[in-house]
Amino acid sequence: MRATIDVECTPAEARGFFGLPDFEPMQAAVMERLQKRMLSEIDKFSPESLMNQWLSGFPQNVEGMQAMFANWWPPGAARPKATPRRARAD
Repeated sequence: MRATIDVECTPAEARGFFGLPDFEPMQAAVMERLQKRMLSEIDKFSPESLMNQWLSGFPQNVEGMQAMFANWWPPGAARPKATPRRARAD
């Protein structure tokens, strides 16, 4: 024997039927705090602010950039030249 029961209810009604807790007030409070925090921090993510943050570590002039690269690679750290391959004689 086979029986099928279709129940139509909202998620809130299903939670109440199964005895699950109602988290809607807590979720609304958390979302409100999240929204306030996002709106207060939105100015930090403007294009001008992001560019200033990203480029603040780079030198402002060419000499400073050259000095930065010179500090990264010591003077004797040049790559050795590759030797040409010889053709084999068969």
